[in-house]
Amino acid sequence: MKKINIKRLFIFFFSTLIYALCQMLFSIILMKEDLWNNFHIQLSAHYIVIFTMCIADYGLLRFLNKYLPYSKNIFYRILADIAGITIISLILLWLFNFLIYDVFLIPNEGMPPFLVKFAFGMSTNIPILLVFELIHYFQSEQKAIADSEKAKRKVLLFQHETLRSQINPHFLFNSLNVLSSLIYINPDNANKFTKALSKTYRYVLSLTRQPVVSVAEELDALDSYLFLMSMRFEDSFTFTVNKIADCDSNEIIPLTLQLLIENAFKHNIATEESLLDIKITIDSDYITVENNIQPSNDADKGGIGLKYITKQYKLYAKDVIVEHTEQMFIVKIPYIQS
Repeated sequence: MKKINIKRLFIFFFSTLIYALCQMLFSIILMKEDLWNNFHIQLSAHYIVIFTMCIADYGLLRFLNKYLPYSKNIFYRILADIAGITIISLILLWLFNFLIYDVFLIPNEGMPPFLVKFAFGMSTNIPILLVFELIHYFQSEQKAIADSEKAKRKVLLFQHETLRSQINPHFLFNSLNVLSSLIYINPDNANKFTKALSKTYRYVLSLTRQPVVSVAEELDALDSYLFLMSMRFEDSFTFTVNKIADCDSNEIIPLTLQLLIENAFKHNIATEESLLDIKITIDSDYITVENNIQPSNDADKGGIGLKYITKQYKLYAKDVIVEHTEQMFIVKIPYIQS
């Protein structure tokens, strides 16, 4: 249960009281009535009208924010606002007429005609809804700024976790193990391996300055990582890239492809007898990463994992699609910007 904000409640009652007083003075001047004649009754009546309008307009605002926000269609939203306050004014006018003439039996002699009262009601109601809309707009802006800052913090946290995951003793140990073997067996490949390892780490370290990267940059960095894997697993896997559409300038989360391929190695057997087949397909809507399933019993469960990638794309209101069949594991990555 939300705690009642006494300060806001006081501001609301005070504001509505001042507005009711202004409307009362305006109507008295318009109707040329005596200001002090039944002052308390007139003020009470106007306050009840203003208060009721505020409650009705607030309900209208919440309803429209839920079912027809400005982000959906601004033109229809404005029309809905106008229709809403028109209906509210007509209902309140009918209700108060019923109370005045049928319940309290006040004679209607000297009372303004229906159209005058309706126009007065609309002119009273429009500023109320406008104020509510402005308050909602500024609150939405503040929330958007707060959400943006929160998203930035999550991005930085993700990058930190990604960096820590990639530069871990296990990964480094395996890489140095391969490098030490290559130094004696194939010095040329050892040199290439060292450069690829350096490029991979340099790319990872640069991510603190890059919340998103282009597909071309990600594929370029992936080449170095795949070279490291080819030196480690040799002829135990195949890798292909199929470009259906030219999307090199489209942007994705850094290390997305590398992490998905790393997961494929972690959770599957890769041998010359049981090749791990990894495919990347680039089309206009997604980058699809798929691999055949041949589960490893001693799979390394560490690392960032698919759930972290999914959370990262959620920050940009994008959904990662995962398809898991008996033979294939498929992940479809949306573009952040295209």
